[in-house]
Amino acid sequence: MIDPVEMQDFFAAFFSGALVIVFGAIYALFLAWGRLRGSRNFIAAAYGVYALLVIAVLVLAEAMHFDGFWNLITVVMLVGYLLAPHGIWLLSRDTHNEAEAKFNSD
Repeated sequence: MIDPVEMQDFFAAFFSGALVIVFGAIYALFLAWGRLRGSRNFIAAAYGVYALLVIAVLVLAEAMHFDGFWNLITVVMLVGYLLAPHGIWLLSRDTHNEAEAKFNSD
C-alpha cells in the first residue's frame, strides 16, 4: 500500500513528473538530431539529458513513496525511456529506406 502524499511531496511529484516528460522529449530529440546529423555532441547531450531524466524519476519515486513492486515499475520505465527512441529511430530509418528504394525503382 502506498502512503498518502503530503503537500510538499505533491509539489515535488508534480514538478518532477513534468520534468520526466520534458527530459524524455529532449532526450529523444537530441538523439534523433545527433543520428540525423552524425553529431557525437548531440548524442552525448542526449545521454546527459537522460541522466537528468533519471534524477527526475528518482525524485518522483521518492516523493510518491514508491516501494517494492513500484520500484520495479520505475526501473522498467527508465529502461523504456532509454531504449524506445533507439527503436523508433531504427524503425523510421528502415521505413524511409524501403520507401525510397521502392520510389527509385519505379
